Order: sequence, then structure tokens, then C-alpha cells
Amino acid sequence: MKSEWVRRFIRLASRGEAMFSGTEIALRPRIYSARNRQIGCEHAFVFDIVELAGWRVAGEIALRIGESAEQFYLGHVGYHVDPPFRGHAYAAEACRLISPLLAAFGLRSAVITTDPTNVPSIKTCLRLGCRLECTVQVPEYIREKLDISAEKRRYIWCP
Repeated sequence: MKSEWVRRFIRLASRGEAMFSGTEIALRPRIYSARNRQIGCEHAFVFDIVELAGWRVAGEIALRIGESAEQFYLGHVGYHVDPPFRGHAYAAEACRLISPLLAAFGLRSAVITTDPTNVPSIKTCLRLGCRLECTVQVPEYIREKLDISAEKRRYIWCP
């Protein structure tokens, strides 16, 4: 089952076609990597968030499957919405759209991390019904390796 999802992702990425579609956005596969040593995950899927009206790229969402010290601070799900497209809850919709992929890999919950000052991302987590697990200090070696902030809030999302 897992390999079928990977094959489908790669096939759709090569064609530039959407894998998931919602009411306002679609997720178009862009990059797949297996056994990513940089972040210590088994599978990493990166999608373009594409606005359906005009088929413009509005941002990206990544799903990382696995557990590692790096992923503790990065989370399973990471997203970014470009400034002209903010304020439409695209990140929350993108998270909901990837939930079948989470289930396919046996994840009943996922971690989303955000900087404590990133109010839009915190609002996305709240919109999704996430529970704040904790706020953690990121070790310097992880900050340098991944170029991330010194502090992260860890939210648990149960889609």
C-alpha cells in the first residue's frame, strides 16, 4: 500500500497533475525522497499548494514520515503560504487534503511545529483542532543543521 502511494506521487509529479483537490486549492506533487538523512525520515513528500482559480502556486506543504531527533523539531507536517495568498486558510485545507496519506502510512496523529511568534501558523494549528504539546528549545546543532529557529511549539494533530 505504501509503495503504491509513492508510485502515484512520482507519476503525478512527472505529469504536473494534482494528487489531492479541495474547494479552493489542489496539491501537486513536486519532490519525493526516501530515507532522507538530513532530517532522518523514511519518506518525505513535498507538494505545491496550487490555487484552483488560475492554477497559481500559492505555497507548499511537506509530509515527513518517520521519527528522528531532527524531526522532533521539524514535525511531520510543514507548510508555507506565499504572502499574496495568505488569509484564505490554504495551509489548513492543505493539511486536511494530505490526511489520507498520513493514514496510508499508519499515522493516527502528526506533529506540526511552529515558531512561538508565528501567529498565522498557530491559528492554522488551532483551526485544525491541534493540541499544544509543549514549547521546546532547539539544540544548536539542530538549528545549524536545519537552519531553524531556537524555539519551537509542538502541536499534535489528529486528523
